[in-house]
Amino acid sequence: MPNVRFLIDGTLVDGESNMPVVNPATGAPFATAPRASPAQVERAVAAAVQAHPDWSGRPLAERRAVLLRIADIIDANRDELTRLLTMEQGKPLAEAGFEVMICAMMCRIVAGLDLPGVLLEDNDNRRVDAYRRSLGVVAVITPWNVPLAMFANKVPAALLAGNTVVLKPAGTTPLSSLRLGELIVDAVPPGVVNVIADANDLGDLLTAHPNIRKISFTGSTATGRRVMASAAPTLKRLTLELGGNDAGIVLDDASPATVAPLIFQSAFANSGQICAAVKRLYVHESIYDDLVTRLTELASAAIVGDGLAADTQFGPVQNKAQFERVKALIEDGRAHGTVLTGGVVSDSAGYFIRPTIVRDITDGTRLVDEEQFGPVLPVIKFSDVQDVIRRVNSSAYGLGGSVWSSDRLRAAEIARQLECGTVWVNKHLDLDPHIPFGGAKSSGIGVEFAEEGLHEFTQLQIINVAK
Repeated sequence: MPNVRFLIDGTLVDGESNMPVVNPATGAPFATAPRASPAQVERAVAAAVQAHPDWSGRPLAERRAVLLRIADIIDANRDELTRLLTMEQGKPLAEAGFEVMICAMMCRIVAGLDLPGVLLEDNDNRRVDAYRRSLGVVAVITPWNVPLAMFANKVPAALLAGNTVVLKPAGTTPLSSLRLGELIVDAVPPGVVNVIADANDLGDLLTAHPNIRKISFTGSTATGRRVMASAAPTLKRLTLELGGNDAGIVLDDASPATVAPLIFQSAFANSGQICAAVKRLYVHESIYDDLVTRLTELASAAIVGDGLAADTQFGPVQNKAQFERVKALIEDGRAHGTVLTGGVVSDSAGYFIRPTIVRDITDGTRLVDEEQFGPVLPVIKFSDVQDVIRRVNSSAYGLGGSVWSSDRLRAAEIARQLECGTVWVNKHLDLDPHIPFGGAKSSGIGVEFAEEGLHEFTQLQIINVAK
């Protein structure tokens, strides 16, 4: 495949060096990506700084038009981006194609948003108006699980608000983002979008840079803390979408036959590598055995393989470090519970782990208390509803959660007692660009999506005029 290049100041440039990109389905490099030097990071930031006054001063209609052009370019290159995403990330082609489609869709949805001035007061003494102004340069740092979806969650809103962007994808999945940068080189004014890549070693230059006014980061809570500390001296604005250990609570009146396939998909989509996936499942003792059996049957029937294969339902874990971590958590589950099905595919060189169900496990174990971010689901028995609410809320995380019941009003009442940013009833992972999404506690700061997410990329300015 052809080498990809950086987009810096409207020009495609090579990296100062190169780095291998591993296909997680084989465990071997299949391409090289450019690797930025500190000087190239500085060039990208400088280009964004220079481009900001013109870009922020353009009418909103012009910025909308650029987003729509980006959407058209993504659609026109959907097959190429889909295949590239599968090869570097591992997910099946169908899921990769959906992610590419979402990327284009988000550009169009954000283009339809507005940033109107709001009249707050107008009387004999004064007129007060509220406006949303751009911040300046935004550094967008994206993770390896859904790199193009994270582009879509962040970059269009930043651009519509009048900011310029420096985008840095994860070091293990740089290719799809870099290729997108190449494709939009003529659609975006020079310096407005800059795309670079590193081996996860230059992030501090962005998060501490005095000329960057906001960081939009999605990744682990541990890294989010470092981002926040690095940004503190310059008081950067932050949106941090961090880790989650989302709990599902299945009440005694739920139908195992009905909820099992929905929960299974919510736990194992993208091989469990979704921040808001079901990570721990609490099931009432009266239906525990039935639901565990049904989940185990679904896991046993799952087709795991190379994402390029037509029949693959679940691809590999994306990188070796995460593969080793998930393996260790499975062993923790084996030591403290019963592993019913799944585990490592031992005869493959790729990072394959079959969907794994662990029963007879409880709080206080690594598999339950930590975010596994992989295809392993611990299923925990409970008997008392108030006790399980307390146990769910004892986690430091608070991204999402769900309650499953045949009585949606009862479930909604329990949902209101959970300490997380989003709680679903009789579903999970129902994300919509028109609905704000963000975490509580250690799962993040700020929100994405909808008008509230757009406002995260702006500075509120009040104009107060005496009469």
